[in-house]
Amino acid sequence: MFFSQAGARPRMWEASPSEHKKWVEVFKACDEENKGCLSRENFKVAVVMLFGYKPSKIEADAVMSSVDPNTSGILLKEFLDIVRKKKEAQLYRNEIRHIFTAFDRHYRGYLTLEDFKKAFKQVAPKLSERIVLEVFRDEVQESFTMSLRAADFKEQDAGLPWWSGG
Repeated sequence: MFFSQAGARPRMWEASPSEHKKWVEVFKACDEENKGCLSRENFKVAVVMLFGYKPSKIEADAVMSSVDPNTSGILLKEFLDIVRKKKEAQLYRNEIRHIFTAFDRHYRGYLTLEDFKKAFKQVAPKLSERIVLEVFRDEVQESFTMSLRAADFKEQDAGLPWWSGG
């Protein structure tokens, strides 16, 4: 939660021209009837083609509910925006995972208070120990051994679906 409290959000990310071209090609390939829009099922196929997984019913419902009701599906512009947001969220989660892994020097899947202090001494040496301790305490639930799990570390972006744009 310290990331969200500090206002950290996925940065605006721009696709390279070749990636943008690929997204347009996938859109066109999935627009089977050349209507200029993707149906719910065609959208699912496009996500499989671009991201390698089939969106859940909840994910598809959320995306389709954000589509202009006056159209019969997702227009190219909307599709490109959805894919960009998905890619941003994917990159952001990867960055969080990478940071946590760098902090987890013993590969335990969690951070102790000592791990946390050492990590902050390296990345923010002027930050007071009191602030580091407050951040750590905000992030962990009291238990026999105070530790911060990878899931706790990543929870800061839980509840912000990728299609919401953060």
